[in-house]
Parts: sequence; structure tokens; C-alpha cells
Amino acid sequence: MAGLGVTEGSVSPVFPTVREVLALDPVRRGAPRLVAGEAGLDRPVRWVHVAEVPDIATLLGGGELVLTTGIGLPADDTGLRAFIGDLAAVGVSGLVVELGRRYPTEVPRVMAVAAARRGLPLVELRRATPFVRITEAVHALIVDAQLHELRAAEEIHQRFTELSVEGAGAAEVVRQAAALAGCPVVLENLSRQVLAYDPAGENAELLLDGWEQHSRRLRPAGRTAYDSDSGWLVTTVGARGQDWGRLLLRWPARAGLGDGRPVGTPPTRLTILVERAASTLALGRLIRRDAEGLERQLHHTLLTGLLDHSRPVDEIALRARALGVPLERRHLIGVMVRLRRDTPAEQAGPGEGGPADAEAGPARLRDLAEAVGQALREAKLTGLTSPVDDQAVGILLALPDAAAEDRALAAFAAALRRRHPDQPARVLVAAGSGVASLREVRRSLVEARQVAEAARRDSRDLPVFRLPHVGLAGLLHLLRDEPRLQTFVERELGALLAHDAQHPREQLLGTLRAYLEQGRNKSAGAVAAHLSRPAFYERLARIGRILGVDLDSVEACLSLHVALLALDAIRTP
Repeated sequence: MAGLGVTEGSVSPVFPTVREVLALDPVRRGAPRLVAGEAGLDRPVRWVHVAEVPDIATLLGGGELVLTTGIGLPADDTGLRAFIGDLAAVGVSGLVVELGRRYPTEVPRVMAVAAARRGLPLVELRRATPFVRITEAVHALIVDAQLHELRAAEEIHQRFTELSVEGAGAAEVVRQAAALAGCPVVLENLSRQVLAYDPAGENAELLLDGWEQHSRRLRPAGRTAYDSDSGWLVTTVGARGQDWGRLLLRWPARAGLGDGRPVGTPPTRLTILVERAASTLALGRLIRRDAEGLERQLHHTLLTGLLDHSRPVDEIALRARALGVPLERRHLIGVMVRLRRDTPAEQAGPGEGGPADAEAGPARLRDLAEAVGQALREAKLTGLTSPVDDQAVGILLALPDAAAEDRALAAFAAALRRRHPDQPARVLVAAGSGVASLREVRRSLVEARQVAEAARRDSRDLPVFRLPHVGLAGLLHLLRDEPRLQTFVERELGALLAHDAQHPREQLLGTLRAYLEQGRNKSAGAVAAHLSRPAFYERLARIGRILGVDLDSVEACLSLHVALLALDAIRTP
């Protein structure tokens, strides 16, 4: 009896297939033989129905496996054709005929031909078999499968409820969905860019290769649907009428027997799983409505991964490409856009004055990050961008070649000025050296950060600061971790720093800074320090006594100014 064995992986989601029913012991004792309809053996059996009347089709709802001895079937060919046609029309899974009572050795040929034409599995039982044993075995199989699905659904509900309560991010939700399903899962936005994925042990490169084009070919009907041609179960992600993405789970359909077309649908538990995961993602987005979008979160993850070596560069390249930012075979430039110190309290530095406005700072940084993103789009540039600390927004520009570097930086700076009109006074742009490999990009990002930190007090109106622009301050920033530089700072300024620590209401370091930054012009220094000239002069005299130096000496003041720049570099987070 060819083709009646149970193949590996053919277990139906909830209901057994005709093929599986034929492999059950009570059926096998009846010596089954498939007469017609081999292509329909993978149809699910929703129930087993025993019938001995020709008009039984009117009592069926589809999915039943009909058992009969044939006693009550029509005697003429026309009647038998109509009987088979009615069963096929109502959608039964198959027909099993026990030989011996009505048909001694085989079913009539007209039945076999009609069943083959309609693709209806027709099986003979060549030995007498109690039908009750068959119905008991099949129904037990169905109930067990349904209990398994209920347990799986309960586990899914519990797992995703926990994730919702914990405020899990999109990556964790996708990872858990893939682990529960044992299948690859991908979360994309409406532009078909991958926000998170888990290959479930498969090759991630193959999974995401040409993702946008592949995804756009998937157009399932309804919010949740299965595309059997591609093997993807797709559901829409969103809430309150605002859809923002799709969650896709790959469950390849089984190849059918005969015509080779894919058959079958994903188990019910997978549909429940993907919809529950989508609900968790949508709820998380609503809870974090004031937080960065998922794209920005992923940009932040990739940028910080490059800066602190927390992720392999191959993984970063793959995830960036899936996000629509290819980094391979590109000229890469690290850029930092940071807020200048723009209030007296901020200018005073740590320990020198009042703290900056804790509430306004994050808001300014969010505004700056938005302006940077808009400037990149306006300049038609591609790159990763995200805040990297509480003062700066980092960018990794990906350019087609090195020749485009100066032009791209100029276009970005111009677009940012249009978006951020007060840029020269409040914001500066710093760029590192361009590199040709993602493995070298950390050097460019770190250099850009160092240039930005060194230039934060530079009053020049430069569109983009590069390393040659920052001179001594840039050099000192590069040497900030050098013990000999730190020793020099302590030797030059240690006594004054100790005085300020003991007298928090009378900070003298800011006075010295104002004097030196104004070129030792005492009148200008008094204005910069917001002090009267007598008060300013008196403070300078005390500074001279504390440090034991002559503040009219050019050489002494030069040494102190270098020490102040070095102190700024050391104190920079």
C-alpha cells in the first residue's frame, strides 16, 4: 500500500490528516488500500462519521472522514457519481469503504474514477474492522492535539504577559517569539526595514538578504494571514488605528504529494503566538510613546556597539543593512554634533558653579537629535545617528567614496544650520578622519568625539571642526589619560582646586578662567566673570597668593592656561 505511511513532520496543527488516520492501528488491522485521491492525503480530519445512507452529505459540515460498508449506497453508476460529488462538494476529508457486505472484493470502478476526478481520497478496508475502534482512536488523537494546543496557548499568553509587565524591548519580544515557535521571526516597519529579528538557528545572512524586495511581495489579506507560496505567517503591528509595522514568522508549508503544490497551514498556536507577540510590541510602543522610535533605538544600539566594542562588526553590518543603512564597501566618517556650554552655570564647569537645568538638558538633546536626523534626510545622506551621551548626537556617515567626504560634511552642516538656526552659538559639528572599513570606524567616532569636546569652548564659527582645528585643546584631549599630564594639572592648579573645595561659595577657578580666556585683559575678564573690576582684581590677587605665581607673567599664565585646558579634557565624561 504505497503512500499511506506517516511522513516525518506531517503532524497536523490540531487535526490529524487522512494519511495519519490510515496509519493508526485500528485502521491498519483492516488492511487499507488507497484507491484514489492520493493528493488529498494531507487533508485534516476534523471528525469521523459513520454513514450508510446516500444523502449523508446534507448532514456534514466539511472535514469529516466518512466510514461506510456501502449497504445503503445507490446501485446505479449515476447515483454513485452523485454520492461522490456531494461528498467532495461539502468538503469531506475522505471516504473509507469496508469490503465484504456490499462490495465483496473492490469498490465499483465508477466510484474510483469519480473520486480521482474530484481529488477525494477513497480507501478500501479489505478486512472487517469495528468502526467504533477507528472513531475512538481518531477522536482521542484530536482531543489530545487540542489539549496540546491549549497548553501551548496558555504558555504563550503567560510568556508575553510577563514581557509586557517587564517592559521588554522589541528585540527581546522577537527573540522569545522565535524561541517559542522554533522558527525565524522578523519585525519590520512600514518601509520594510528590519527593526529586529531572530533567525532561530538558521543563517541570518540568507534570511535577510534582499529583505525589502522580498517583503514587498508579501501581501496577505487581513491583519493576520499566511502566505503559503513564501511560507511566511504575517500579522500587522499597531494599536488605536495606528499601524507601524509587521511581524513575520516563517513556517514553510509542506510539499504536497502528486502535483507538488504547497499544502497545509501553520498550527493554530503559531497564529496565536504571532498575534500575541504583535500585541506585546504594540503595547510596549504605547507605553514608551515618549521614548525614541524603534529605528532610533536600533541606531543607538549599533552606534554604541561600535564605540564600546560590545557587538561584532559583522553583526552590526548585517543589522545596519537590514535597517536600510549599508556599511560595507563604503567610506565611513564618524561625526559628533554637540551642545556648547551656553549658560554661565555650564561655563563654570564641574564644581565651579550651579548645575545645568536638569529638565531642559534632555529636551534640548531630543530636539538636537531630531534636527540632526532631519538634516541628514535633507542632505540626502545615509548613516546611523543617535545620542551617545547627555550632550552629543553621534553619526556614522556612509558615503560611496572618499571624494564625497568634504561635500557631504558641508551639505550636512548647511542643512543642520537651516534646521537649527542658532547652531554657531549653541551647537558645533565635529568630524573624525574617514576610514574604509567598519573595523576602523571606532577610531573615527572616537576622534570626532575628542574634537567635539576639545572645540566646545572654541568661539570660531566653523561649519565642521576637524582635528587640525582644535590645536592644543585637541592634543590635550588625546592625552587626557596620560598620568604625566594629570600630574602637571595637579602641580599647576592643585592648590586652587583645594581652596575651591573648602570654600564652595567662593569659587576662584572660574575667575582665573575668565582672566586667561580674555587674554589677561582684566577689564574684559571682569565682564566675562560678571564681577565688578575691584572684586575681580581682589580675586586675582588671592589666586596669585594661593598658587604662588605672578599673574602678570606671560610664561606663568601660559602654563596655567594649558593646565586649565588639560583639566577640562580630564573632566570631560
